[in-house]
Amino acid sequence: IDVNDLISIGVEEMIKLSRRYDKEQNDNFWGFARKRVNGSMLDYLRSLDVMSRNNRKIIKDIDAIMDEYFLENECEPDDEYLAKKLDLDVEKIKEVRTAHAISYTLPIDEQIELYNEDNTLEKIEKEELLEKIHEVLDDLKERDQLIIQLYYYEELSLKEISEILQISESRISQIHKKLLKKLRERLV
Repeated sequence: IDVNDLISIGVEEMIKLSRRYDKEQNDNFWGFARKRVNGSMLDYLRSLDVMSRNNRKIIKDIDAIMDEYFLENECEPDDEYLAKKLDLDVEKIKEVRTAHAISYTLPIDEQIELYNEDNTLEKIEKEELLEKIHEVLDDLKERDQLIIQLYYYEELSLKEISEILQISESRISQIHKKLLKKLRERLV
């Protein structure tokens, strides 16, 4: 997992949230944004999950068989027993159980919390970050501001934005990438 990817996901979410933030309804921005930023990062991490849907089903089946076996025998079954019950190769059972153990050694939430405990997020003054985002957005051309607003605040697709601005979708995508790069450079 590249930390820069996580930071980019967080920055994109903060841009969206900065447009929706209402000081009247929320005491401070970070209180408003924290769960949403963490949530967007968790969604990204979940998208990187190494376990396929089929392997997840096998794990559920293994867990059910192990529970049943344990109730009857007061010990866990070996991989050969599991393979026989599930009509799979022993190697497949070992592969799935190993992948499951690796992917769940530390829950994603705890990994994010450890990342937070490293003071990485605390190093960034939350209110200053919001101000910087607004400064960067204010320095953009009117068209660029509109693209950011339509994409993150109005949540329109690039295609819809291209129709509104009468610019090709690929050009909107190029501008969007350029703007994100500019934001990252100014915020980091």
